[in-house]
Amino acid sequence: MTTGMWWFLGVALGQLGLAAVLLHTRSQEGPEPPPQALALLRGGPRAAVTVALVALHQRGAVAAGRRGTIRANGGAGRTHDPLQLGVHRSLQRALALRVLASRPQARQALAALAAELGSRGLLRPPGRLLAARVLLLCVPVTVGTGLWTTGASGPALAAGAVPVLAAAALLCVPPTTRAAHRLLADLRARHPLPAHRRAVTDGRDVLLYVALYGDPALALFLPHFSRDGGLLSRHPQEDTPSGPRGWTPDGPACPDGLPE
Repeated sequence: MTTGMWWFLGVALGQLGLAAVLLHTRSQEGPEPPPQALALLRGGPRAAVTVALVALHQRGAVAAGRRGTIRANGGAGRTHDPLQLGVHRSLQRALALRVLASRPQARQALAALAAELGSRGLLRPPGRLLAARVLLLCVPVTVGTGLWTTGASGPALAAGAVPVLAAAALLCVPPTTRAAHRLLADLRARHPLPAHRRAVTDGRDVLLYVALYGDPALALFLPHFSRDGGLLSRHPQEDTPSGPRGWTPDGPACPDGLPE
């Protein structure tokens, strides 16, 4: 293998190492996040907005609109929660859930919530995540350029495949960290989804179950509101509560064991 190819491999390994540093997070101990934050960890912005809507619906502040939309039904009530207020203020007209989650006031509140989770090591900061993914995408470009420039083959191809495969694996790292996955798994173990809605009488517990389980909890506790308001993302039986799902709006989730 030529000296020039070693140089290109060194650059690729440097890109790989810097990306791994950017993806590394350190979790901090703290109080249990509120249901909306847990929903953000489990299913992303849509799940967090769904929990906010359930909380507003419990106070009669929102109701199901026509054709799978949500509409305001009076004031937001006595709440100082930024996400609930942002969601309610966005409902100047009836909106579908996916549209509501993208409204500026809701997005601003979601960004603040994500930043808080990032400070606790439960979410990777978006800027660092983006920078890491750009570096990882540069790895195969660097290796390919080296192979083409130097005309290397054989052992060089095998050596170049190592950083390329490692970059592909790191590209699968989701925004949620392993600390977040452990937190969700622990809460699900301590709060299994009940078989009957009559077993839960506290509205705050309903919010927790919706945050942890999504569609199955919505179908159990708020079947009509969830169906008519378009809150169900899939058939309830398809969303099994077997384990926490990573929030992966920008790419597929990969198994644990990658940089935290």
